[in-house]
Amino acid sequence: MTQPTEDSVTMAMTPVTLAPDLRVSPICLGTMTFGEQVGEADAHAILDQALALGIDFIDTAEMYSVPARAETYGATETIIGRWLAQRPGVRQRIVLATKVAGPSRGMPWIRGEQAGLTKAEIIAACEGSLRRLRTDVIDLYQIHWPARNVPMFGALAFDPSKDKPCASILEQLEAMDTLVRAGKVRYVGLSNETPYGVHEFVRLAEQHGLPRVVSVQNPYCLINRSYENALDETCHRLGVGLLAYSPLGFGLLTGKYDDTGLAHAGPPQGRLALFESMRKQRWGRPEALAAARRYNALARQHGLTPTQMALAFCYRNWRVASTIIGVTSLQQLHDCVAAWPVALSPELLGAIDAIRWELRDPAQ
Repeated sequence: MTQPTEDSVTMAMTPVTLAPDLRVSPICLGTMTFGEQVGEADAHAILDQALALGIDFIDTAEMYSVPARAETYGATETIIGRWLAQRPGVRQRIVLATKVAGPSRGMPWIRGEQAGLTKAEIIAACEGSLRRLRTDVIDLYQIHWPARNVPMFGALAFDPSKDKPCASILEQLEAMDTLVRAGKVRYVGLSNETPYGVHEFVRLAEQHGLPRVVSVQNPYCLINRSYENALDETCHRLGVGLLAYSPLGFGLLTGKYDDTGLAHAGPPQGRLALFESMRKQRWGRPEALAAARRYNALARQHGLTPTQMALAFCYRNWRVASTIIGVTSLQQLHDCVAAWPVALSPELLGAIDAIRWELRDPAQ
């Protein structure tokens, strides 16, 4: 791929409005690899280059890096915080988003196994993120996953028997209100949410005069279009923007696993090849790889790389406010940004939909 110039990309990417005074680049730099796959010096170089290319939207989370370990809890925020401290004036040029982890999913080192996103827990988590990020304010503070029992991260069906005590949505909004009023958070968002959850957060915020969510960060890619199963209508009608994560399906949609399989891809190795625990998740399903191979072959048939087609599907989609890219090198960053001008023909979009009709969402 031809690498874009700073001027050409900056001119081509029109900022997206999430709120009246919250405008973000339509490509967002996700950072969960920083501190595990990417060392600090390389992470800083990626952040520098992303900003030079017009990406002013940076997303992270308190639980990062990934895969999550007690030893690397908060590492990504710390790396970003040092980057900001070493570059005076840069903080004012970026939109900084982070997330408070939901109830423990095998990560007792965050807030213990019984944590339920209480008001006190959310406020304390925000204070920790502010310290690690070395900033006075978080532009977009998101709930990483719901406190309540919800089918997510590969679960397909709601099971009410799994309900456990947790903080109410109203209590979570009250915590966010405290942070907004204190000037520590500008806007709030959700992640890994359902249509019911998004609607309830908006309804209760409007009913009680609390901060209204402006975004939801959910998976959206060729092998997981579950967002289109009602959540797209919910967000469109309520004015909530989608921040699409995993647009390349954890690397499956780059084509690098097509020949070798998930555990044996050559360098540069992705998370699915490096970490066995990640191959047990939804992205590691044999059905997900089989579907990705179909899409990747389709891209090549139309003269595109798999990466170009997968990213263009998100970049040009009316449902998506900003697409979150995760990279481990400057070359990957340039490849992702170089796909920005790619437009998919109606014929190709029809062929994509035909595969989806046949295979559905294997990485849901």
